[in-house]
Amino acid sequence: MPDVATVVEALRAILPADGVNAGSEINHDHTHDEALTAHAGTPAAVVFPRTTEEVSAILRLADAEGIAITARGAGTGLSGGCNPIDGAVVVSFERMNTILEIDTENFTATVEPGVQLDQLDAVLAPMGMVYPVFPGEYSASLGGNVNTNAGGMRAVKYGVTRHHVIGLEAVLPGGEVITTGGKIVKVSTGYDLTQLIIGSEGTLALTTKATLRLYPRATHGATVLAPFLTLEQVTSAVPKIVASGIGPLILEYIDMLTMSAATAYVGLDLGIPKEIQDTALAYLVVGLESMHEDRLDADVATVSEHLFELGAVDVYVLPPAAAASLIDAREKAFWVAKANNADDIIDIVVPRAAIPDFMERVSTLAAEHSAWIAGCGHAGDGNVHMGIFQPDPEIRSNLLRALFSAAMELGGAISGEHGLGTEKKKYFLELEDPTKIELMRRIKTAFDPNGILNPGTIFD
Repeated sequence: MPDVATVVEALRAILPADGVNAGSEINHDHTHDEALTAHAGTPAAVVFPRTTEEVSAILRLADAEGIAITARGAGTGLSGGCNPIDGAVVVSFERMNTILEIDTENFTATVEPGVQLDQLDAVLAPMGMVYPVFPGEYSASLGGNVNTNAGGMRAVKYGVTRHHVIGLEAVLPGGEVITTGGKIVKVSTGYDLTQLIIGSEGTLALTTKATLRLYPRATHGATVLAPFLTLEQVTSAVPKIVASGIGPLILEYIDMLTMSAATAYVGLDLGIPKEIQDTALAYLVVGLESMHEDRLDADVATVSEHLFELGAVDVYVLPPAAAASLIDAREKAFWVAKANNADDIIDIVVPRAAIPDFMERVSTLAAEHSAWIAGCGHAGDGNVHMGIFQPDPEIRSNLLRALFSAAMELGGAISGEHGLGTEKKKYFLELEDPTKIELMRRIKTAFDPNGILNPGTIFD
């Protein structure tokens, strides 16, 4: 790798004067994401391209000179996926933030990678359309969502990012620009490069445009909150709610401690009687939506009846303001755990019917490792989020390995939506099928033969 001064000089020849930050100009926020334990190296520079042509020139230089490249969106990830190694160049896409097209006939949006979810939603709302992926942080960028295959609360109904990205423009390490997919709904022409790039965490190519599938925006919504005496009752209820045919938009579980801390964090009083708060160990949040108010009312009545039959202590249909505040509190669960000095925060995914078995193992493993684990999660799709409280790094590592192993034994995976980054790769490399890992390595080599893209992420 060339020395820093040479790298910076070459980059300044490609980009405008304000497009390269080096040395003391580098903002520390551009060197890491929100992972609690991830190491962040010192980059040679942070660059801010505005066009695909500039990204292409940066990668062409990097590939020729052996300069490591780390792509960065909004930095809201939790796995160290945008943390550079020493001497790398961070490519920040914050200035490539244009919504290029909203196609109301094909129900698609074409956006640059720096477009944030809240920015896109503000444009779509008056048009009666929605991009349904909502990973819990509306300041997240679309490019970052593509890189990590982001999911979120609405995945139980709409799925995750890869279900809604139908085309990409991406730059390969040598500077070549490729276009995959498009506005077409289906394609059976060769390998699906769009899906291969989604979730690759910036290790195969850098996305410069994405074409997204849009949907009509529902005009009516309701949120139902049900306290249960045990977490097992909540997790056992989830498959039955899904099987009811109601089609919930949101199906979240929140344990008692997380509910108490999260609502306090946002200053929310849901009006739940103290005797229920004292006895309920877990809550189920069911979000519903419809284009028709009468159908929504019928769905609320049906789901409430199901919840009582499944053992709910009570059922509350929340007023709109309280419902919005509760969802906001749930979204801030990470910040609550961080504020309460969690030692790590992870997400694990299992088949939703396996959640009761998995949570039983979580309880056992926490006790065996003298740890406290608090959590909530997207119960509808089996994605469990946990705050790990165990300060000893070695014990905590053993606990994480055991948790990931337990999930995989139940047919799950190490991460459902945050990716592997630098923080989970060692568990991935230890626990995943070696044949699959070797195939992934060969794919990485085919895209990036000189290994410049996000070294240290997914693979060593």
